Parts: sequence; structure tokens; C-alpha cells
Amino acid sequence: MSIVQEIRCSNCGAPMTFNPGEIVATCRYCGFTQVIETGQAFVFEHSLIVNEYKPEQIDDLTRNWMRGGFLKPGDMARASRIVEKNLMYLPFWSIHLTATSTYKGVFERITPPVVKDGKIEKEYNWLVLGRKATDFPTREYEVPLEGKIPYDFKKIEGFAKVLNSEIEKDDALEIAKQEIEGLHRFLSQQDVDKIIEMKTDFDVGDSVYLHAPIWFIVYEYKKERYHIMLDGTTGAVIKGDIPPAKFGVL
Repeated sequence: MSIVQEIRCSNCGAPMTFNPGEIVATCRYCGFTQVIETGQAFVFEHSLIVNEYKPEQIDDLTRNWMRGGFLKPGDMARASRIVEKNLMYLPFWSIHLTATSTYKGVFERITPPVVKDGKIEKEYNWLVLGRKATDFPTREYEVPLEGKIPYDFKKIEGFAKVLNSEIEKDDALEIAKQEIEGLHRFLSQQDVDKIIEMKTDFDVGDSVYLHAPIWFIVYEYKKERYHIMLDGTTGAVIKGDIPPAKFGVL
């Protein structure tokens, strides 16, 4: 069982609960955000993406997803039973930066091989989940930044759970740089078969700390349980488990 610790909000004096490992905490009573380790007020923009769906609407969204797409059993929507649906506001860092990679490599798909130079330059609002050891498909989630508002605790449903960040902004920036370097290496390998050298420079812009609504759904199909993650703003399924196909069974 996790140990929940408590500090007092520097703004209103209310108790702020947090779990070990969490670094950034937000008061559920006044919305004040602070860094736990130093007790200092949060100096970065803290935004909120608003949930647009009520619990009773989640069933229809889930079953609509079950009815469409390939590789899904024909009776999936009819034969499935939704057993859990929980709304969580997950913490993310959205880091604006431009990455410029220059590389030299060998193109071996022709004879003789050719040495080539290349450049990749892209602008990103790179999303980093503020939780450790969490299996969330960040790259598959397009956070609707155009809908963000200043963090307002009054907009959060009483039944929802709000998670605090376990990493600071500087750590999130390093994660973003490493992931972008990996992406650019992958992109460069579309142009060359073997990379000889590669360098990536970053022009870092603003960082936004935000909470976004994600519905975590569990459904049962033929006595097995499967999981779905659904975007609470758009209603789109971010990731969903599909029961394995039963070939040869009538």
C-alpha cells in the first residue's frame, strides 16, 4: 500500500496530499501549485484540458469504438460488458523546441556505396508524461493544446483523480531531447543505411505543465478483461486492447 504524505498549501493553508516520488503538487481547494521539495510556488504555466464527457456517455463512446475497425470480433460491442470507467487527470510537460540534426552516413542500396550528408530540422510541442514507470502511449496522444485553460480546480469532477508530476521541468526537457534524437536518427535512416556521425542542436522555447483528462476503461469479453484509454476532451480512443482473433472457430 502506498504511503500518502501531507503538507500545507502555501496559499490557503489547506492540506495537500501527495504520494512518495511526486515533485509537483496542486492544492485541490484553491488550485495553487508548488514544488514539494522546496515548497516554492510553481513558476511555469500550469494549464488544464477540460473533460467533455460524463460517465454515462463513456459507454456509448466505447461501444462505438468496438463496432468499427479491423480485427475486432463481430459481436464485440454486443457481447462485452464495461466493468470499470475511471477518469484521471494525468500530468504532462509540453515543451516547445526546435531540433536541428546534421548527419553523415553511407547509402549502401547502390553499388558502389555513396557517402551522404543530410539535415533534419523540425519544430515540436513535445509531450512528456510526468509519471515514472507508467505505460501510457504518449506518442499516440495528441493533446489538444488549443483547448487548454489556466488550471482551475473547480473544473475538475469530484469523482476524478488528479495525479501529480514525479519529474521536474529540467528532467522532462532531457527526456524530450533524448526522444527527439532517437526520432531524428530513425528519420535519417530513411536516407542512409549506416550513420557515421550525427549531431542534434536544440533551440528550447516555453514549457507548459498541464493536466489532461484520460478515461481508463476496463471491459470484459468472453470472461477475459481488456483495457481502453480514452481522451476525455475529444472522445477518441488513444489505445484499446482488442481480443485475439479465433481463427477456424464458427
